[in-house]
Amino acid sequence: MSNVKKYSPATRERAVRLVLEHEEEYPSQWAAIESIAEKIGCTTQTLRSWVRQAERDAGMVPGLKTEERERARHSRMGLVVQPSPPVRTPRPHSPG
Repeated sequence: MSNVKKYSPATRERAVRLVLEHEEEYPSQWAAIESIAEKIGCTTQTLRSWVRQAERDAGMVPGLKTEERERARHSRMGLVVQPSPPVRTPRPHSPG
């Protein structure tokens, strides 16, 4: 049985935001990650990977953004990602 914990997107966003907002209060970003990971209950490596991906998504560091990683993953799996069809709002029916 796997010992994998799933964290909500809100938890991930909050943890990353805490690191980025408070890293200047620590001697290094790693020190901030260690402190915050302990407080939210995840491993330092997990939080570090979230922070690195957030930095790539923001264009702060080079690398694939989340969307690009997903497209590449789907491509490797042989899946074709189709755009979602437009949502149609039903028109009221008029008697007549």
